[in-house]
Amino acid sequence: MPATALRLGPVHRGMHLSRDDFESAEFVPGCKYELIDGRLDVSFEPDPAENLVENWLFVAVQMYKQSYPDVLNYVTNKARVAVPGRPDDTIPEPDIAAYANFPTDRSLRRMKWDHVSPILVCEVLSNDPVKDIERNVELYIEVPSIREYWVVDIRESADEPELIRHRRTRPGWAVKTFPYRSKFTTKLLPGFSLVIDPRK
Repeated sequence: MPATALRLGPVHRGMHLSRDDFESAEFVPGCKYELIDGRLDVSFEPDPAENLVENWLFVAVQMYKQSYPDVLNYVTNKARVAVPGRPDDTIPEPDIAAYANFPTDRSLRRMKWDHVSPILVCEVLSNDPVKDIERNVELYIEVPSIREYWVVDIRESADEPELIRHRRTRPGWAVKTFPYRSKFTTKLLPGFSLVIDPRK
């Protein structure tokens, strides 16, 4: 860590940062930090319920990737997504991102998140609807590669969540909600089937 690196925490929410300062900063643990329109956005790290639901969805998408590598070839919970055309650097970090053409044969030393873009991004919504169903809805539609954006809403109950699917259409997103215990399928991922129940 450079000696001049910034140390940033929740009190710095809204602070204007260059991308270099953001990427070299040291962050106070316990929060998630993103650079949105050149300003620091801060949200809390998931509690156990949110983490369990996130892992449930991550495993489902990862298992699909293992069975259908011709559809998805990389799934991660550590992605950064560069949003083009914003007034300043905008790099949201979805809970889950899935890729169709991730360059797995490229030298790891040369890999940058700017070089790749997902077809699917997912968030678990527990306590910040502005971020997940307002801000991200606007941001992810501006990323041409993203075909779908899923939000698993656990605000009412982590035991009985619902999934909100945003599907890219010509005018914008087509939105459909899949209630608890319903079966979710999508043309984006042929053969994918998920019962909306994190206990399954």
